[in-house]
Amino acid sequence: MKTYIETFDYGPGGWFGWIDNARGPKPLEHRDGCVISRSPWWIDYNHAPPGAGYMHLLFMLLTSGSPGEYQREVSGENRFTQGRFGTNFTNAEFSLRLKGELLARDTQLLLLCQGVHQGICTGWLLTGQPITVTSDWTEQRIVAVDDESAWTCLGSRHDRADYYGRTPLKTVLSDVNADILLVLFPLDIGPMGPIDGDPHRLRPGRDYPVWRSRLPEGYVMLDEIRIQFPGATS
Repeated sequence: MKTYIETFDYGPGGWFGWIDNARGPKPLEHRDGCVISRSPWWIDYNHAPPGAGYMHLLFMLLTSGSPGEYQREVSGENRFTQGRFGTNFTNAEFSLRLKGELLARDTQLLLLCQGVHQGICTGWLLTGQPITVTSDWTEQRIVAVDDESAWTCLGSRHDRADYYGRTPLKTVLSDVNADILLVLFPLDIGPMGPIDGDPHRLRPGRDYPVWRSRLPEGYVMLDEIRIQFPGATS
């Protein structure tokens, strides 16, 4: 059994945040051996209905490939890919030490696993095992079970089906070759005033303003993450 451990004592270790589709990754705040993600967060509309919905991307880690210069500047050296832990996350056990102050507004902090297979990127959210954020340090344990009833497939918004879609969970978990994320889902998107068109075909926060008071606010501090891989890595 192989175990990935990131304590963030020596920087973000490859973890990063996200600005938006156009500008890409951004550094996480790093302080006292923790990485911190703070609101306001971008509204990820890539999976708007008919997809699963909207979310905020708090923490992200690339699971394969060699990061370019800009990615290394943003997230530091990726100790996951350097450690050659592989991309088979089937039944991997995650332990996270975290705390924060979060007005969740009916969202949940969830694990998201993404993989690209036959040109389609599929994201599966572990909606059956939400992660609790409290003002005191807690250790949360979740398992990437091979059971689609515990997950929600993100699918795609109307105009991104050329890239996002649905690949079986078993395929994705056996090769999570894109990234893993901690996200807040689902967001309650409310247009601020009348808009000209379908709110799900337009892009909230970009094509029209939204009521930020309906979205999560606060911060989450991640002190340590461990991932135990029960089988051979791929």
